[in-house]
Amino acid sequence: MTYSIIGAGIGGLSTALAFESAGIDYQLFERAPVLKKVGAGIWLAPNALQVLQDVQSEGNAINRISLCQADLTPISDNFQDSILKRFGYSTVAIHRAKLQQLLYDKIPDEKKFLGKSFESFGLHSDGKIDIHFTDNTMHQTDYLIGADGIHSNVRKQLFPNSQLRYSGQTCWRGVANIKLQQEFQLRGMELWGNQIRFGLSKLSDNAVYWFAVALDNANQNDQSDVKEKLLNMFESFHPLVNQLISATHKDEILRNDILDLMPMNKWYDNAICLIGDAAHATTPNMGQGGAQAIEDAFYLCKCIQQHPDKNAFELFQQKRKSKVNTIVKQSWNTGKMAHWKHGQSFRNLLIKSIPKRLLEKKMMEMYRIDADF
Repeated sequence: MTYSIIGAGIGGLSTALAFESAGIDYQLFERAPVLKKVGAGIWLAPNALQVLQDVQSEGNAINRISLCQADLTPISDNFQDSILKRFGYSTVAIHRAKLQQLLYDKIPDEKKFLGKSFESFGLHSDGKIDIHFTDNTMHQTDYLIGADGIHSNVRKQLFPNSQLRYSGQTCWRGVANIKLQQEFQLRGMELWGNQIRFGLSKLSDNAVYWFAVALDNANQNDQSDVKEKLLNMFESFHPLVNQLISATHKDEILRNDILDLMPMNKWYDNAICLIGDAAHATTPNMGQGGAQAIEDAFYLCKCIQQHPDKNAFELFQQKRKSKVNTIVKQSWNTGKMAHWKHGQSFRNLLIKSIPKRLLEKKMMEMYRIDADF
């Protein structure tokens, strides 16, 4: 039986690698003709690192995650010692393009195909699936896995009533070519101001990933210089913020509206299954989008391996749906809370009052991976 994976993003690549290790027959199709260095940084939490174990040494370790006010006064400060002790990993920051290339290079050349943009699928009476590409070629397979992201064309055909949800927020991301001060080198930080926020982490000795988030009412769609606009927007923040923005070329500042996918009842139908953002795209407020796609790859492979006599896609959904939906909901609510117009002092006090044991328990649950089920 052959599995065809559409999309060479983090989820598709992780699935291909899981199948490669398990001896499951597969092909990987990606619409881009070449892999380009696109995107900015990504945080890989311990649940992701338990699956992609050899990635840890390629990024920058984050041993402390801090939520702060605009001037860097801590609201919540979480050291990762207990997480590291429990799982063997803390969080790692890495450039998304570097991660993608690392994973892509591990896949045998004969199993990966670039320049193959998915157009549609067709079903045969015997269960076979025809995959049609925009270059007028076709490939036949036994199973189809849609790993083609939040705007998934596989999902649009499989579940045409699925809906994206706009958060009302826009995110700018960049990588500053700068050496971060020693006190910040092992930290991931997010600063909350008046309906705007800014996050940062070291990627390497002379590279710092940052992101900035604002609401619609910040006039982010105007045509003025994006760099000047961000510098003005965050002028009241700690000087480090504008230092990072200033050290980033304006043409390398990426802008995206923050969306997620309204939770769906099903991620699969017959021999077609969605994974990662194609199935359950979440807002980035918990740093779990990539990690959940990586978990999908792990669990889907285990379902196929351990239960050959059962519907692997159904088992996969049963195993993953509750956890994923909880993260999607919590991430959405966190994003809304971060941009409260009123009650910001109360919000900060409320966050400070959460017992560290409770926070640690929730993190432990989120990071746990079950090898057998």
